[in-house]
Amino acid sequence: MVKLTFTRELRLLTPSSFTFVFQDPLRSGSPYITLLARFNNLTHPRVGFAIAKKQIKHAHERNRIKRLVREYFRLHQHELPPLDYVVMARTAVLELSNQQIIELLDKLCNRIKRMAQNPSAPSA
Repeated sequence: MVKLTFTRELRLLTPSSFTFVFQDPLRSGSPYITLLARFNNLTHPRVGFAIAKKQIKHAHERNRIKRLVREYFRLHQHELPPLDYVVMARTAVLELSNQQIIELLDKLCNRIKRMAQNPSAPSA
């Protein structure tokens, strides 16, 4: 049976983990969200957030974005390759509904999956 929990091991927790992803990432972006990813040495994906107060001023709005991303990763963790993901959001993401954000995440993750399977392809 597949467990759909979002445990501590599925999160990027240390600054060195974030630095590792920022050094040489697979990049998938939109005007709303940028998704960076890099292969890890684990058997599961991990996710972290780099959502600046300068981009999204109110805490409740940043928390909404993080809550939606965590839920997406919780439900799709077994479909994702073993990558470390960092999610960055821009101010324009506040215009989107929750459903639109989930659809955008799905599109960005699928793009990252294709890049991970074919590393010679250019990043978008």
